[in-house]
Amino acid sequence: MKTSDFSYYLTNFLTTYMSGQRNASVNTIKNYRDAFKLLLIFCRDEKHIPPEKLTISKITQQLIKDYYDWIESARGCSINSRNHRRTALNSFFSYLQIEAPEHLFLCQKIMAIPQKRSPKTVVGYLTPLEMKALLALPNRSILSERKELVILTVLYDTGARVSELCNLKVKDIRFENPSIITLTGKGEKTRHVPIMKNTVLLLRQYLSELGYQDLKATNMPLFINCHHIPYTRKGISYIIKKYEKRAVESSIHLSDFKITPHIFRHSKAMHLYQAGIDLIYIRDILGHVDISTTEIYAKLDMERKRDALEKAYPEITASTLSDWNDDSSLIDKLTKMV
Repeated sequence: MKTSDFSYYLTNFLTTYMSGQRNASVNTIKNYRDAFKLLLIFCRDEKHIPPEKLTISKITQQLIKDYYDWIESARGCSINSRNHRRTALNSFFSYLQIEAPEHLFLCQKIMAIPQKRSPKTVVGYLTPLEMKALLALPNRSILSERKELVILTVLYDTGARVSELCNLKVKDIRFENPSIITLTGKGEKTRHVPIMKNTVLLLRQYLSELGYQDLKATNMPLFINCHHIPYTRKGISYIIKKYEKRAVESSIHLSDFKITPHIFRHSKAMHLYQAGIDLIYIRDILGHVDISTTEIYAKLDMERKRDALEKAYPEITASTLSDWNDDSSLIDKLTKMV
C-alpha cells in the first residue's frame, strides 16, 4: 500500500523532529501524538476519511476548525484541552511549511485559526495550617501510609510537577548539607531544589526501610507502587483523594475546591512568596521559563489581601458620589479652558 504524504510527514515529525531537533520530552511527544490520534478518529468517524487515505490535499482550514469544535462538543473536552490540541497541530504545520513549501498557504491558514478564550482559572492553594493538617492524616504506624506521607511531603516541599515526582530516582536525592532533590522537568531540563530537615528525616527512614544504602549507585525509582512499578499521575491523585476524604470524615476543613497534585505545587509557591522569598528564586524552584508565570502568585496574594482588608474595615468613601455634570460652575470653568 502506498504511503500518503500526510503519514510520511507526521511520522517524521513525531519520531525525528520532535525528539531529535526539538529535544521534546517524552510527555510532550505523547501529548502531540494523542492530538493527532484524535484527528485521525475525527476524520474517520465524522468525515469518512480512513487514516490510510488521509492526505494533505484533503486537509482544509475548515476541517481543522471542525476538529477543534468536535473535541469540545463531542468529546466533552475543556477549552484548555482544545487549545492544547491546537498547539500540537500548529507545531506540526509550522514544521510542514518548511519541509513542504508547496503547502505554505494551507499551513498559514491553519495556524491563523485563533485559540478559544477560556474563563480565567482560579489558582487554588492550601494555607500552611491546612497543609499541615493534611500531612498529619497518614498513620505512621502503617508501612504503606508512611510511604504515602513521604510522597505527599516531597510533592509539597519540592513544588514538583506530578510527572517530575513520578520520574524521581533514588540517586536524585542528596542528603549532604545543603540537602537537595534534583528534578527533571519539561524539555528534560534539570533543577536542584532544596528540601527541609523534616523531609530529609522522612526520606532517610523511608530509604532505610527499603534497604537502600549507596544512593549514588541506585538508579531505582524513588516511589514504587504495590505492583512494583513507578507511580503514575493517577496513583498520586488516588493518594491525595484518600486523605482528602479522610479529612472530611474527621471534620477537617481543607478547601472549597478539589485538591489535586498541582494544588501542592501552588501551595508551596504561595507559602514561599508569603514568607518573603523573591519571585526569581520561586521561579527557579518551580522551573518556570518566564518570570511572568511566577507572578501569578504575587497577584493572587494581593487579591486575597485586598479581600481581607475589605472585610475587616468599613468603606470610608461614600458609595454614592454626586455627578460632576450637576456642578454648573465646574462646567463653566471647563468650557472656558477650551
